Amino acid sequence: MIVCHCQSISSHDIHAAIDWMRAADPDTLITPGKVYRALGKAADCGGCLPLFLDTMRRNDNLEVPMNLRGWRGGATQESKACKATRKSSTTSIGRSGAS
Repeated sequence: MIVCHCQSISSHDIHAAIDWMRAADPDTLITPGKVYRALGKAADCGGCLPLFLDTMRRNDNLEVPMNLRGWRGGATQESKACKATRKSSTTSIGRSGAS
């Protein structure tokens, strides 16, 4: 079935790209953008995105790898609090020094 008429992408193309990406790197996060790039194409009008995502979700290889579940880009709640604390400490010192 044709999913994207602008770029002539079929559901078979999407599944093949996802399967290829998962085989090449079992730990990769697969996104629509990566699927487009794997196919050598780019999104055009975006009208196909709901169907594109639906097609992606039907693929068993789309699942997020276990070791990446819950990952938040390396920042933990603790490190976020530390940055906020550091910023408020610096601001307090700056203010008290200026008084």
